[in-house]
Amino acid sequence: MNDEESCKAIINQMLKKSQTKAIFPLITLGLVSDYIESGRQIFSHAEIKISYERAVDFMKDFLKHDLHIGGRYENAYPSRDLTRYGVLKPVGDMKFELLPPFTTQAQTLLDWIPEKISQHISARLGGVPFLGNRQIRSELAEDRVQFLELIGSHINESPTKFEIFSFAIIKVHLERFACKIYRDTRTSAHDKGVDLSTNFGVVYQIKKLKLYSQAKADDIYAELKVNFDNERLSDGNVILVIDDISKEIKNYLINMKIQSISKSDILKLASQFEDIEDREKVLRIVFEEFRREYSSTTRIIRS
Repeated sequence: MNDEESCKAIINQMLKKSQTKAIFPLITLGLVSDYIESGRQIFSHAEIKISYERAVDFMKDFLKHDLHIGGRYENAYPSRDLTRYGVLKPVGDMKFELLPPFTTQAQTLLDWIPEKISQHISARLGGVPFLGNRQIRSELAEDRVQFLELIGSHINESPTKFEIFSFAIIKVHLERFACKIYRDTRTSAHDKGVDLSTNFGVVYQIKKLKLYSQAKADDIYAELKVNFDNERLSDGNVILVIDDISKEIKNYLINMKIQSISKSDILKLASQFEDIEDREKVLRIVFEEFRREYSSTTRIIRS
């Protein structure tokens, strides 16, 4: 593997391990940019932070959105993570040296990293970032078929998308009956799902899973008993939103007073939005929830 391939492999590894933000590739982008501009190879914590924030601002302009880009900077990143990746080396007095091949390949990386981050975010979020544009939302909402195709394609892609799109559709549906629903938790722990509270006593739990066996249903019920009080369960005020469920297991849960809504039910609800305003509201809520999850922050934490 030559130097260029080695650097790109490391950046790819950083992106593969990133959960919500492309922090380490952006720090690297900022450092190679500074190296090209000034020839500087030795950086302090403060200088690394400034380089990183400049790279974040560049990517926001490059992508025309700020989702999935920068997270808050921690002083541990240079000494721990960037050192482990071989980008930096501690050189004493809280200073760090940018190492070859990142110096020798600086111009190549300056041109390549933004495109690679763009591809990475597109693979994660698809067209969701552009739902922040009201004109785009309006155009999608006006075409009912196009709206449903967008919902159907995104809701299948990941637990995060399943949770957020399901929430948006349920929220707009309930608002038609003057009911409110609130998404208080984040989607970081996909195995636990996400809880939705309401102003009428019902709680929804969204999980991207398929329920076809009684044993799995028993496991889910046991989990619900831990998360919710017995009165709420016995009153039938817990609704499970899941990817798919067999008719037998659906009835099995009903006997335990747990209602379930499958992905097909969610898509059916979406198809019932006749008003363009309702469809646009779904798309706006989707964007707002993704922005809540992934909007860039660059606040420094002192170690």
